[in-house]
Order: sequence, then structure tokens, then C-alpha cells
Amino acid sequence: MSQAVRTRPDGSGQALSEAYDTALLDLDGVVYAGGSAIAYAVESLSTARAGGMHLAYVTNNALRTPDTVAAHLTELGIPTEAGDVITSAQAVARLISEQLPAGARVLVIGGEGLRVALRERGLEPVESADDDPVAVVQGYGGPELPWARFAEASYAIARGVPWFASNTDLTIPSARGIAPGNGAAVQVVRIATGAEPQVAGKPLPPMHRETILRTGAERPLVVGDRLDTDIEGAFNGEVDSLLVLTGVTDGAQLLAAPPQHRPTYVDADLRGMLTGQPEVVEAGAGFRCGGWTATAGAERLELDGEGEALDGLRALCAAAWTAAGAGVCELDGGKALARLGL
Repeated sequence: MSQAVRTRPDGSGQALSEAYDTALLDLDGVVYAGGSAIAYAVESLSTARAGGMHLAYVTNNALRTPDTVAAHLTELGIPTEAGDVITSAQAVARLISEQLPAGARVLVIGGEGLRVALRERGLEPVESADDDPVAVVQGYGGPELPWARFAEASYAIARGVPWFASNTDLTIPSARGIAPGNGAAVQVVRIATGAEPQVAGKPLPPMHRETILRTGAERPLVVGDRLDTDIEGAFNGEVDSLLVLTGVTDGAQLLAAPPQHRPTYVDADLRGMLTGQPEVVEAGAGFRCGGWTATAGAERLELDGEGEALDGLRALCAAAWTAAGAGVCELDGGKALARLGL
């Protein structure tokens, strides 16, 4: 990995929608939650698209097909074609097709998105370990996925066939809160079999490769809400990223982020795509952003000033990440974050 350790969020004199040709947007927690659009998402994306930015939607959720996702986004007021949607189901189907011959039978533990992606790659989805599958693929199947499906996967894997997983996100945002994701289901099968799957989704290279192949992006910006998938995926792909605080990541988690989880930019929501990003500069023993200055003391982060809360958060990140070096920040930033209301 050639990337240097990030010690502060970057600034941008241009609006991000002008500085980058393509936004690679996560969906759950960024554009919508539980099926409903997140505040400011529709307006922000419409403005970015009108300004010439290509919008692509990159999701680890393998349940729905690109056609279904595109129709949902269009209903929300974000006109989208199926070709603008890239899923971990597509990434894992390509991964499987590179290792198995055309027409190979693959046991599907998940939803329709996986079946469509497998057929697109010339593979045959099957439903039982007794259908002579030569591989198992597991993806998010929704809250109604029967427990018996995990047993079916276990039976096939125990017979020695390779196991693939679309992604291993432990959680997924919903309208009612945070729910178990595909990673939790993968763990069930791992416990039963002792096996390890090949994983395609964010933050791993197969998903980044699938995204670039399908979008042709030359200067992409990854936009996400998760440090361990969206931001780490951008880090692994050596592209810039914008973290929005509308999903699973909060200020405390951001301050404690190790280098591979540190975003290029941070903003409250997708309106951050439409503006420049304030620069974080060294100020004596600390860092300044907007009206805030942050320093790392021996045991705590100290914050002084007033103004935009996100400017204070960026200054805190610079102080915390510098204090942590290549490790994880263990300084107490709770009081500083409380002052910012984060």
C-alpha cells in the first residue's frame, strides 16, 4: 500500500461535485434509510448531476437487483438507470465466474440480486445442497431469510465446495435502527463449518474493480457512512472519500479511526458534495479549522473556539490522528464532542 498515513482531513477549494468526475455513492445510510430518502439527499444529488457529475450507486447489499434499486431511487426523485447501480452480488458473481466454468451450479443463500448476477455471468443458481452445486454463495437475504438456509449452506460446504460471500457487513441501517447484516449471517455458517469464504464486497479489491469496470470513473469520489467498508474500500483503491454522518458512524468512532478508516473529507450529509471543504491547518501545537482550534493534551483532546460544528470535528480529527500516529486514538474526546453537539 503506497498511501501515506492520513493525519488530517483534506480541504478543497472547489465543490466536490466539480473536483471529481464520478461519485461512487453507498446507499444504506447515505441516500436512504429503511427505504426513505435521507434529508437533503434528493436535492443534493440532483444538483450534482445537473452540474455534470456522474452518479453511481455502489452497495454491499446483495438482496435487490440493479433494476429494483434503480426503480426505488427513481421513485424517491433520483432518476437512475440500472447501469448506474453496482452491487456486491455483481462483484461476487464475477469472482465466482473467474474460478468456475460456464454453466456451473451455485447454491444461493440470499435474495434475487444474487440469482440475477449469477445468471449474468453464465452460472446456474440452485437452492439445495442436494442439487450438486460446485460452490456456495451467500449474500444478504433480508430479515425473513429462513434459518434453514444457513443449514443448507453448511451441508454443501462440509462436502468440500468453495464458499463465497458478497460482503461481511455485520450490521445494516433500517428505519427502526441498526439491524444484523450479511456478516452476522456469514458468522453463523462459519461457526457451523469452520470454513472461511472468499469475500467480494467493500472494502475488498473485487468490489472496487467491479465498480471501475462498470463506471469507467477516472477521478472518483467514494461517498459513504461506514469506516470499515466505504472508507477502507476507498483507501484500498487509493481514491478519495467523503464520510457523511447520516448512517452508522458517529464522531467518537471517527476520532478513533486507524489510518485505513480515515476519510479525505467529512460532512454532515450529502450537501457536502456541493461545497468546498475547509482546510485544516497547523496552529501552534494544534490544528485550526474555521473558528475552532484543537490540541492533543497528555490525556485528552482540547477544543477552543466557536462556529460550525463540523469545522470543530475536523480540527479534532487532525489533533487525534496526529496524536495516534499509525495507531488508534485513545485520548478522551468525549467532552470536546459534547461541546460540538456530536
